[in-house]
Amino acid sequence: MRDAYRVLTAYRTEWPPVEHNLADNTNAFGSAPSAIAALAELATPGGLASYPSVTVTGLRDALGDWLGVEPASLLPGCGSNDLLDSAMRALADPGATVAYAAPTFVMASYFAQSNSLRPLAVPLRPDRQVDAGALLATRAPVIYLASPNNPSGTATSRELVRTVLDEAPGIVIIDEAYAEFADHSWAVEATHRPNVMVTRTFSKAWGLAGLRLGYAVGSPELIGEVEKARGPFKVNAVAERVATAAVRNDRAWLADVVARTRAGRERFAGRLREIGLDPLASAANFDRLPVDDAQRVAAHAMRSGIAIRGFKGLPGIGDLVRVTIGPDEVMDLLVDALESLPS
Repeated sequence: MRDAYRVLTAYRTEWPPVEHNLADNTNAFGSAPSAIAALAELATPGGLASYPSVTVTGLRDALGDWLGVEPASLLPGCGSNDLLDSAMRALADPGATVAYAAPTFVMASYFAQSNSLRPLAVPLRPDRQVDAGALLATRAPVIYLASPNNPSGTATSRELVRTVLDEAPGIVIIDEAYAEFADHSWAVEATHRPNVMVTRTFSKAWGLAGLRLGYAVGSPELIGEVEKARGPFKVNAVAERVATAAVRNDRAWLADVVARTRAGRERFAGRLREIGLDPLASAANFDRLPVDDAQRVAAHAMRSGIAIRGFKGLPGIGDLVRVTIGPDEVMDLLVDALESLPS
């Protein structure tokens, strides 16, 4: 076995069957309606017999029209995970450092390690913002930023991101899995910078996590290098057809889901404060609640039929539970469960 793999543990986080899953940050309001309708079009005797598109042109065109960028600046993949993995394999030599603000998405350091790179955690500032100076001081050829971040939920200030983009010695990867719920995206600017790649996903706002579909945005030259590492046929025919229909036809639906999520996020935080709890501000589709024992709180919610995600001992934060925002009636059930938590 490779030495780099000996210290890794396969990702196997799954939840038992539960009435309400608020643990995965997927779309608790459902899936894009045109996506559901498009599934029926493939239910023919020969609908799945052929390979999918190699170039994923239909989806690239739809995304380009939506985002206002050229299709050559877009690269779909099997979830944004696939593109993060491919980028680290394509854009850094073995042994190079990948610096990232911690705590953040757990797979960032995992993909660095699995591609024979050296992950280097740089703690967030006390205000949960990225420490741009410390990241740049690493001189890492790859810097990973998630904005909004997971699990902290914080959107990195534009000034700090711009500082990193302007002064980074190498590639900057910006993970925008939750960008639809925030106030800013770097996707368009990435196409004009030779050293920036943005990754986004259909698993959150679009409600298509089961399709495993994401995409990268960057200059055509950078995207071309990552495509070499990604390989062919990483986007299956169902995912391309369904997502293309959603992007073409369901932008108003998406805007409504984002508005409902943002309103629900504020409402849920207010309800938590009413029962004496103190949630942290969030720019994503989840809220976070500091607690004394994350495992105990998550287990108590599970007994009430609700899955939430517990994090133990996060640097600078401590124990925390993360809660996906869903319909008001589901959030109220969780508030009731948290209010009944034994002291």
